[in-house]
Amino acid sequence: METKMMTGTIPGLNRPVSRIFFGTAIPPVMTDEPGAPELLDSVLAAGVNAFDCARSYGRAENALGRWIESRGCRDQVTVLSKCGDIRDGIVKVNREVIQDQLARSLDALRMNTVDIYLLHRDDPDTPVGEIIDTLSEARQAGQVRIFGVSNWTCPRIREANAYAAAHGLSGFSVSSPNYGLAVQVEDLWGGGCVSLSGPENRDARAWYAENQMPVIAYSSLGRGFFSGRFRSDDPEAAGRVLDPYARKGYLYPINLERLRRAETLADREGCAVSEIAMRYVFSSPMNVFAVVSTKSADRLRMNIRAAGMPLTGEDVSYLEGGDFSVCSIPAG
Repeated sequence: METKMMTGTIPGLNRPVSRIFFGTAIPPVMTDEPGAPELLDSVLAAGVNAFDCARSYGRAENALGRWIESRGCRDQVTVLSKCGDIRDGIVKVNREVIQDQLARSLDALRMNTVDIYLLHRDDPDTPVGEIIDTLSEARQAGQVRIFGVSNWTCPRIREANAYAAAHGLSGFSVSSPNYGLAVQVEDLWGGGCVSLSGPENRDARAWYAENQMPVIAYSSLGRGFFSGRFRSDDPEAAGRVLDPYARKGYLYPINLERLRRAETLADREGCAVSEIAMRYVFSSPMNVFAVVSTKSADRLRMNIRAAGMPLTGEDVSYLEGGDFSVCSIPAG
């Protein structure tokens, strides 16, 4: 029996959006293009109609745009892209950067309008008024349908949307922070990553749940932390399997304990650990969508199945339970 992809509504878009966004930041398939069309064909065939991209993802925008054009499927898909200069941990997002990178993204994507346009990071040196004014002009020009942010704190989002309301403009409609079962203990890349995971971000999650602003969660499976390729009692194997970013962000006792508990639930349910982690994401009262990057059609189908099977409150509490140190674990 084929698993049906769950969909949700994002205000400002005129079609149902799959709860899973396919993440295109997966070299070399997307960035070097050769296998991209076949991979994207399988993604759309599985029911995933939303695609997450960014100006900084190598040639992923080019590959995605060529595929959409060749398949004639622009009206079937929701395309998200992002802008922002991040160099040596310093973020630059202002009118000039937004206008320049949006033009480059539209050219690479071979389209006149991007459905969702996000700022990849926050630049606290740029006033929110400049950002809202610039994005509103792009929306009025038909270059974007809705706009939002990635890695912005709730107070900055509220500040920006208050400015928009005061000036009769559209504000941020969507947000893309990190969210998942794995707690992001350290900033993976530098330059202001923002997470909703873990006990310390309970208030932020409550704000998103109350306001129902769509959350497009990146690294929802902890960059492979819940892939099942290592066990919770073998941190040395985790150090070998995980890439340097995942080790920096997630390889800590609190997450090894959460992995152990996910293994227990997976054994009980007769499913993969990754499915438990994905079910956790969709057990939140927030309006959650999850970015998933994979080269495996089977893995994608597992994630689709899990997205429609939220956990009980008791199981969520079990996965989150315990007071664990977040000191680092030697990698391998």
